Amino acid sequence: MNNTDLKSIGQPFSNKIDLDGKTFLYFGGTAYLGIPQNAAFVELYVNGIKKFGLNNGTSRNNNVQLGIYNEAEAEAATRFGAEDALITSSGYLAAQITVKVLSASGNVVYAPGTHPALWLDEPPTVTARSFTEWTNETVALINSSNEENWVLISNSMNNLFPEIFDFGFVELINADKNITLIIDDSHGIGINNNGLGAMAKVPRKKNVNVVVVASMAKALGVDAGIVLGPKLIIDRLKETNVFVGASPPAAAGLYAFISAAQIYEQALEKLQENILQLCSALGEQWKFANGFPAFLIDDAKIDQALLKQQILISSFPYPNKESDPINRIILSSWHTRDNIDRLIAALS
Repeated sequence: MNNTDLKSIGQPFSNKIDLDGKTFLYFGGTAYLGIPQNAAFVELYVNGIKKFGLNNGTSRNNNVQLGIYNEAEAEAATRFGAEDALITSSGYLAAQITVKVLSASGNVVYAPGTHPALWLDEPPTVTARSFTEWTNETVALINSSNEENWVLISNSMNNLFPEIFDFGFVELINADKNITLIIDDSHGIGINNNGLGAMAKVPRKKNVNVVVVASMAKALGVDAGIVLGPKLIIDRLKETNVFVGASPPAAAGLYAFISAAQIYEQALEKLQENILQLCSALGEQWKFANGFPAFLIDDAKIDQALLKQQILISSFPYPNKESDPINRIILSSWHTRDNIDRLIAALS
């Protein structure tokens, strides 16, 4: 098998992929809850297509609109613990609207490794080598400054070198400072903090506005983007030309999202069972964050060793194409106990 075969898959991703007449177990991707292959969710999506059609090319300020978008935003705000929500056609668009509008609210400080969707233009300059170092530097910078208004921008976690970030540092910021904290939770929403994502873990302070942006296309399995935050901020974002002028995501996906609370709950429970099963067999050379389904190992050749046993894992060079590959096992709710037993046997 060559790399071209793996770059031209002609079937839906699931726990298994058929290539060259062979069946491979697949432990990669970002469909953490297995939603693209969840029969109950697919049925909801099909019902949504029958109800609302394939897509909706009209903007959100059209005089005739589908009510499903407001319903989905209200459901998302309730489900993830926010005052209000905004839904766009992609996570990238959600992040760009948020950053470009809110960055004017104060001095902007980026955390290390922020996703390009959060960048204003060029890659931001960041001197801190870790998230912890950044939080210490940022608290000291803000508290010692005469400036009152600050915008902090960060991912909720590092999914490549698995680490879930702790935003408790906002408790250390002086109360006379006005903070807007923008968090990209694309890899955590639906999984971390019992599925609630980053919004549930940030301390609530009167002087800190927490805004979470995320792609819904990963764990949640819907081609859309979301912004969660205070109603005043969401209302402000909904007034932008980009939001009112852009076509929204397909209504069918949001119909499924609204109706799938129990499906997500069951899928998350299955994912956590899978995580515990694999964790019980892994040695100390593996790095992972509790409850998150990515498992990293510093072994540049393990992907090829597993490939010989018809197992595909996530593997790509990082930080550039000349680098050694990052090799990770990614679990999903679509994996069975037998799938993981076979993986464990291969790792042994």
